[in-house]
Amino acid sequence: MGDLKLNLRLSQQLVMTPQLQQAIKLLQLSRMELQETINKELLENPVLEETIDTPDPNLVTEEKSATSSASGAEEYMDSFDSNSSAPPSIRTHRPSYDEQIYSLENLATRVENLYDHLSWQLKMSGFSKHEEEFGEKILENINDDGYLQVEFDDLVKNSGLSYEEAEEVLLKIQEFDPVGVGARNLKECLLQQVRQLNLKDGKLTSLIKHNLPELEKRNYGTIARKLKITQERAIELAKIVLSLDPKPGRAFSQNEAQYIMPDIYVLKIGDEYVVSLNEDGIPRLRISSYYKSMAVDKKSDVEKKDKDYLQERLRSAVALIRSIQNRQKTIYKVTEAIVKKQRDFLEQGVSKLKPMILREIAEEVGMHESTISRVTTNKYVHTPQGLFELKFFFNNPVSNMTGQDDVASESVRQKIKEIISEEPAKKPYSDQDIVDELKKHNIDVARRTVAKYREMLGILPSSKRKKHMV
Repeated sequence: MGDLKLNLRLSQQLVMTPQLQQAIKLLQLSRMELQETINKELLENPVLEETIDTPDPNLVTEEKSATSSASGAEEYMDSFDSNSSAPPSIRTHRPSYDEQIYSLENLATRVENLYDHLSWQLKMSGFSKHEEEFGEKILENINDDGYLQVEFDDLVKNSGLSYEEAEEVLLKIQEFDPVGVGARNLKECLLQQVRQLNLKDGKLTSLIKHNLPELEKRNYGTIARKLKITQERAIELAKIVLSLDPKPGRAFSQNEAQYIMPDIYVLKIGDEYVVSLNEDGIPRLRISSYYKSMAVDKKSDVEKKDKDYLQERLRSAVALIRSIQNRQKTIYKVTEAIVKKQRDFLEQGVSKLKPMILREIAEEVGMHESTISRVTTNKYVHTPQGLFELKFFFNNPVSNMTGQDDVASESVRQKIKEIISEEPAKKPYSDQDIVDELKKHNIDVARRTVAKYREMLGILPSSKRKKHMV
């Protein structure tokens, strides 16, 4: 009797990546964009219905068995604990408080370009001074599509960093939101997105590295031969690549101001601060029982092609509902972590804002820094101190001369604004004068830092302020 051999082969199937992509894209949408997306899906997907019922946290769990949608996308979304009870929302939880949270002064408009978005992340990434300066050089040379438009070697020269150190800075920037920004070419852009999505597949990597021209021509047979896979598998991999964003900077090319309302509220109840989602205006979705029965009932008279279509629409509907739930829960979770860190600000205002970088919150909630960036961009929180974008709460530390806790850079900017507003009308303070005034408040910063913060505040130098008082 011959030897009995057991061959065990493990393979990772990359399926339903469009749903994974959808989960990430929904996370970075503004409130208005989310509403538009949901309304569009309601029009296009007959399986989706809008309901005003109280949310059922078990809705998606119940639908799960009917859709057979276990996949990498679900594993990704499960990491957000999507089957737990929903966080409190303004729609269902309205504590009494005197403030008029919907007053016009609590609404805002915003305009932010790609450079601003990347520069904020750079400052919040914990780089050394030289690394941050080199990072600024990189950002200054990223075009509107999100690509580095100069030779990297030329940037490294005279940077004070070794090539390896400089490349580490570049690779970190390529992990910023939007992922893939700062790439030197299309291949690098796509590979960075694949790494971020944790799609570990050698064939997928080979397709991007060596077969993009064939993919562009839709030569799936050639791709299959080169990668030694079936044509069906080649098509599956191609769909994944085509779902990636070849121009990650495009989302920031729109210059028009956007009308915004809070995504979340921080309300003081007694001695505690309560985080509550604002879900007013966001359609509540559910699965149509009529179309669901048509899709899953084996005894129904629906033709196979129609049933296949409804099953695909059902999977899409469930994925959308899960993605929206996870988006809201992630915003809630991140805001809770910020509130925990910034209680002094909530009590006393900007002067008590604590230094905080992306990594701190990422570690607190168990997410990647780029995810924190997505969550806090274009998301607004109403607090007892006013309306703020969530990213406002991230600030670099500035040295405190007393040896106590460092001061947040935003607090220093506000102090500079206050000092200038109280300066002698006939003899405005120079930047060095402001440095000296800040020292009286135990804040030690360089003159060039004061100049930079003053410019960020849109305040003219002292020589021009005699006629243009702030």
